[in-house]
Amino acid sequence: MSRLTTPSVQAGRIRVLKEATPSPPSISGPVVYWMFRDQRSSDNWALIHAVDLANRSGAPVAVLFNLFHRFLGAHARQLGFMVRGLRELRRNLDSMGIPFFLLRGEAVENVPDFLEECGASALVTDFSPFREVQRWKDEICRRVGASVSVHEVDAHNIVPVWVASGKLEYSAKTIRTKIHRLLPEYLIEFPDIRPPDRKWKGRNALEIGWEGLIAEVSREGADVPEVDWCEPGETAAREVLLGSKNGFLMKRLKNYYNERNDPLKTKSLSGLSPYLHFGQISTQRCALEARAFRKTCPQSFEIVFTRDLLKSVDTFLEEMIVRRELAENFCFYQPQYDSLQGAWEWARKTLMDHASDKREHIYTKEQLEQAKTADPLWNASQLEMVHMGKMHGFMRQAWIGYFNSRHQYWVLSMVDNQVFSFAIPTYPALIPLPKRAKESEILPSKIEKRMYWAKKILEWTKGPEEALSIAIYLNDKYEIDGRDPNGYVGCMWSICGVHDQGWKERPVFGKIRYMNYAGCKRKFDVDGYISYVKKLVGDTKKRKR
Repeated sequence: MSRLTTPSVQAGRIRVLKEATPSPPSISGPVVYWMFRDQRSSDNWALIHAVDLANRSGAPVAVLFNLFHRFLGAHARQLGFMVRGLRELRRNLDSMGIPFFLLRGEAVENVPDFLEECGASALVTDFSPFREVQRWKDEICRRVGASVSVHEVDAHNIVPVWVASGKLEYSAKTIRTKIHRLLPEYLIEFPDIRPPDRKWKGRNALEIGWEGLIAEVSREGADVPEVDWCEPGETAAREVLLGSKNGFLMKRLKNYYNERNDPLKTKSLSGLSPYLHFGQISTQRCALEARAFRKTCPQSFEIVFTRDLLKSVDTFLEEMIVRRELAENFCFYQPQYDSLQGAWEWARKTLMDHASDKREHIYTKEQLEQAKTADPLWNASQLEMVHMGKMHGFMRQAWIGYFNSRHQYWVLSMVDNQVFSFAIPTYPALIPLPKRAKESEILPSKIEKRMYWAKKILEWTKGPEEALSIAIYLNDKYEIDGRDPNGYVGCMWSICGVHDQGWKERPVFGKIRYMNYAGCKRKFDVDGYISYVKKLVGDTKKRKR
């Protein structure tokens, strides 16, 4: 598979999935960008490449979006958010002189037909690690004419997934240094998108009845209604990140490190996940702005506020870059990313060895979906997800502890037991844990844990296959950012030990990391959280009446 570069896009970010034959001296027909995952007009490497490709050859360019019928079981919650974002995207592209075409049905039929109709010479598409999308692209490459080239651009990751690593990585420890080494090359500012030099003269982009379309997708997936806590679209996404009123970096970041693990302090979280999932904001833009913000922080380590602020930035960058790209790596290189067969051999063995262990409780999928368990904390987290479309990060994130030693931050990732330092003003560089770092030097910090919710499903179902299936079903159905690599990897981490290590063997879990209710009570106000969710659910039901 060859690589291609344009003046504004690095060669490593582009893969040529299909060469045009015979190879033309230049692009003659239109360039079409089949937009799928990165649904934005700004900070979009795939759009930049498509416009560059067209302008260098004097060809027109258009954006094509194929609306599937409830892709991977999407409901009104996900579809409504996406379609409302597309409505703004259409306006933005119109202002740039780029037509936007919305087709409905199967992409493997619509995309080749559209290319043939407009006489396109090149198809540009953004990247998704999902096996269904990769199969579609393979089929489209087979169906399009010989004179059409097909380019795939990783516009979702900062370091393109195939550049960061050429293999399935075992953990954050094994991929972190590879990504950090490439950040100077890839974590760069975006160029401005030039308007197309040549006006589109082919098929006219039809007017889209947005209100009718929104109403339609809302009816089809009405059992999981939309939520009102996040406004869709590029403008709203940038406001959540940079807004002067309540933007994450401007107003809420200062509390991120100390409060992100407290389910009662939800305003300390970034709130960016839905926008990142639908590509309404670029991960790279978030990282660039966070890095720029970090450079403006005072350098003094004597000020507690500054110390916590710097750690907030660094924690955010670690989660935004390394953890997200680790999930992309897993889904790209492991086709069975949502199956027990995608787990490491040691994990499969220990889970099957304990599959027949006696469980204290056995619940059906329906009981779990309706939060009918004996665990009030689990019920609250499930209800929060069902009614709000999200579950607090304390229930879903990895956990890290901080050391302070000689004016450096030593950050211990408890998932892979790896220590790396945050050296001001640079981004983390991997180093060994210093011998002088003592237990007495540990700074006060919250301890996050991942997926108590999913681990209890393993404990309460008949076996690991059923547990994983139910966890993915519930996550994809109710989370507004469901059907995402982070969601699949989160479930695989919790139930199948992916990106983790073996722990003390115990019933049901085997060597998979164990978590329990008592541990949660030591970390945060469980009763307060349960009451908080109860109020949220009550308020939500009142608004629907």
